[in-house]
Amino acid sequence: MIFAIAMTLVLGSLLAFVSEGLKEKQQAEREFERKKFILGAALGSENIDQIIKKNKDDVNTIYASRVKDFVVDLDGKTIPDLGAVDVIVLKEYKKLQRNGDDQMEEKDGQNCRLPVYTIAKEGSDDVEFYVLPIYGFGLWDNIWGYLAVQSDFNTVQGVIFDHKGETPGLGARITEREVQNRYRGKKLYEDGGALASVVMQKGEGADYSSEPHKVNGLTGATITGVGLNIMVKDYVILYSNYLNSLKK
Repeated sequence: MIFAIAMTLVLGSLLAFVSEGLKEKQQAEREFERKKFILGAALGSENIDQIIKKNKDDVNTIYASRVKDFVVDLDGKTIPDLGAVDVIVLKEYKKLQRNGDDQMEEKDGQNCRLPVYTIAKEGSDDVEFYVLPIYGFGLWDNIWGYLAVQSDFNTVQGVIFDHKGETPGLGARITEREVQNRYRGKKLYEDGGALASVVMQKGEGADYSSEPHKVNGLTGATITGVGLNIMVKDYVILYSNYLNSLKK
């Protein structure tokens, strides 16, 4: 009996130790994935993958030397003493609701916080790209990603999309590099300054290379595409006060 109790205590302690070690490792992997996505949106996921193949630690070095982060409110004002890493985008997304104009706004009593990541030019303090976390809903569950915008606050430098439960081979294709690369060089605003966003079209196979606000769709994944369109437009609007303050 005493032996059994002792073994239970020993095994319990070992399991707790292993669990804590795994928790730290998992947290480190999540943090690395976040950095990889942020850099990938702006610098190209294919370039980041090549860097990882050579030396994974270089990603952390590039991130530390070129990326700064902060948080703004819906008025575009910086929230002091708060880092982007401290903000869980899903929790902020739940603070929002649609108004009569079908735009997202804060629920009563809620203060939505929007993380911002800036990426400086290599060897300089000048900001080259702005990376904005975005969140929405696809066919079955939440979708999310990062939208990188050039310093003209209009041209899409790149995107990273991910999902929780879209259909494999259909909506889940939003994670594919070829699909994400369709957004490169597209424009968020029309020449007159009106918001046009970037809209994934229904169906696949058409040529939208000369269309600044359109990208090819996903065969058999119309609803996921609609979710992407809503997500991108929603967050361009949510960040608009911040982006407009930079233009001024």
